[in-house]
Amino acid sequence: MFTQSWTPVSFKIRGLVVLLHGLNEHSGRYSDFAKQLTANGYKIYGMDWIGHGGSDGLHAYVHSLDDAVADMKSFLRKVIADNPGFHVFALDIPLVQPLSSRLYLTQSSFTLMPGTCPCFFLLVAKIPIQCCEQDVSRDPEALLAKYSDPLVYTGSIRVRIGYEILRIASYLQQNLSKGKVRFLVLHGTADTVTEPEASQKLYKEASSTDKTIKLYEGLLHDLLFEPERGEILKDIIEWLNCRT
Repeated sequence: MFTQSWTPVSFKIRGLVVLLHGLNEHSGRYSDFAKQLTANGYKIYGMDWIGHGGSDGLHAYVHSLDDAVADMKSFLRKVIADNPGFHVFALDIPLVQPLSSRLYLTQSSFTLMPGTCPCFFLLVAKIPIQCCEQDVSRDPEALLAKYSDPLVYTGSIRVRIGYEILRIASYLQQNLSKGKVRFLVLHGTADTVTEPEASQKLYKEASSTDKTIKLYEGLLHDLLFEPERGEILKDIIEWLNCRT
């Protein structure tokens, strides 16, 4: 599993942020964002999921999201163990049980999806299936940079991944009330990849006593690559600063 980190040079570390990238991309895409966070006193860690970026495996193929979550938990435990006494924030996680009282979540990336037949997916797991291309940013330069990045998978979604997303989405919908960690949900109202209604459902049903949601009117899926990314960064840093 490929991992990397960014450390503040001229600032006292006030907290740790773990970046977890989305489907088909990699942690290196968030290098500029990580550097902006280090300028505000946060040490940043990033990991690439199996089959993504610099990690091993068939590109954009994850046999089981349970295995991916296990990798993520192992990485978080190491970050926490290597940095005793610091608050740890994990960016871009759907919903996980807290590994410690110092772990917080800051963005949800799941969607409400219909049920489907699992048998078909198990038979043709690694085959790509055609899906419609969707705009994820209104910034042409950001789109060009993303889709010209050799580490970003631009092919059709693999069948097994589709099945796993459906399975996990179904589980999340049934267990939202079990979420107790502090979290911040950010979502663009024009997102066509994941549904803003799903984030609203998480916010409404989660049992967390410290939960915040912010919807950005007209923004698409990749909030950190939208023209308003400066506003997004400011909102994230303010939320982090209030909890360190």
